[in-house]
Amino acid sequence: MNPLIVVTGGTKGIGRAIVDRFVAEGFDAVVCARSIDGLHGPGLLPFTADLSNRTGVNALLDYIHSLNRPVDVLVNNTGLFLPGQIQDEAEGTFEQLMNTNVGSAYHLTRGLVGNMVSRRQGHIFMMCSTASITAYTNGGSYCISKFALLGMSRVLREELKPNGVKVTAILPGATFTASWEGTDLPEDRFMKPDDVANSVWAAYSLSKSAVVEEILIRPQLGDI
Repeated sequence: MNPLIVVTGGTKGIGRAIVDRFVAEGFDAVVCARSIDGLHGPGLLPFTADLSNRTGVNALLDYIHSLNRPVDVLVNNTGLFLPGQIQDEAEGTFEQLMNTNVGSAYHLTRGLVGNMVSRRQGHIFMMCSTASITAYTNGGSYCISKFALLGMSRVLREELKPNGVKVTAILPGATFTASWEGTDLPEDRFMKPDDVANSVWAAYSLSKSAVVEEILIRPQLGDI
C-alpha cells in the first residue's frame, strides 16, 4: 500500500505542487479544499470541505479515518490572506483568519497526531510564512495568525520530540501563485511553487534521526 499524505488547500499553488511532488514519489494524497473541481488522477483522493469551521474539519477527519490507513505526512497548508490594519480591519477579520489559518491546523493535527504517536512515525508540516517572523503594515490579522502558526509549530516540535513524530515549519516568501495574478512584477521576481514543494520533500527525505525544524525560503532578490 502506498504511503498517505494529507494536504489541505491542495488544489492550487504551493499545496498543489506539494501534492504533485509526493504523488510522483509514490504517495497517495488526500487533497482537501473548498472546491475540488477538475482534480482527478492516479493517487489523488479529493475531499471538499471548508476548514474555517469545526464542521468542515470534522468532516475531513471522518473521511480520513474512513480510509482506515495511517497518515504518514500531514501538510497544514490551508490559508487565507485579507489585507488591512488592526485599527481598521473589517469586523470579524481576526476571527476569520485565526479560524482558517490557525484553528484548522490545530484541530486537524489533534485529530491525526494520536495515531502518529502510537506508531512512532509521521511528519507534520506547517505552512507558515515570512509574515510569521516579520510584521508589516497592512498585514494586520494575517500576520497575527502566521505568528501564531509558527508558535504552534514550535510547541508541537517540543511535545512530539520523544514520540518519533517530526514537525517542520515552512516559511516561504513571495511565491508566484494565483494570489499574485495581475501583478506588474516579473514572474522571475518570485519563487516558484515547486521550489517550496522540493524543500518539503527534501525535509521529509531525511533519516529518522534528523529533522529540519524550520525552512525559511525567500526570492533571490529578497522580500517583495
